[in-house]
Amino acid sequence: MVESHIKKSKFLSWALRHNPGKIGLRLDSKGWADVSELVECARNQKVNLNRSIIQEIVETDSKGRYELNGDLTKIRAVYGHSIDVDLDLEPEDPPRVLYHGTATRFIQAIFRHGIQPGRRRFVHLSTSRDAAMQVGARHGTPAVLEIDSALMAEDGLELYRMSKEVWLTRDVPTKYVRIGKDSY
Repeated sequence: MVESHIKKSKFLSWALRHNPGKIGLRLDSKGWADVSELVECARNQKVNLNRSIIQEIVETDSKGRYELNGDLTKIRAVYGHSIDVDLDLEPEDPPRVLYHGTATRFIQAIFRHGIQPGRRRFVHLSTSRDAAMQVGARHGTPAVLEIDSALMAEDGLELYRMSKEVWLTRDVPTKYVRIGKDSY
């Protein structure tokens, strides 16, 4: 993805997950926005989007952050919202272990209180240690925590697969968290 597409993808993320109202974009209760309205709102913000650019971003996003409806007239972020939307999530049985990337400065708090979603609605977990390390690096000196996701599910906590690489859950109590090997 070229540099300008990265900027446009970040704009999509911001608009669809966090601040649609700030640019005059309306989302329905399920988080869907009209693509034509999004293009217009982007243009008003001096961001050059069109249907083909949006479709390319959706199709090439490695983390599966966005989806288009069947006739390509509506778009939504699939996860990562700080705003209230109903994504119709269905719990699934997770892999035995998932990973959470964080900064080392948060480790003590995590082992006292568990992993909380912060400003988002869900805690994000990764299927790979490398992906979690990248997330942690965005917040400081990275640390990777291993999550006993199989035990979480066995104990009745719900986990939701959002893409090949990303899982969500409401929170992760400390009993399911351990420091990953070579985490920092």
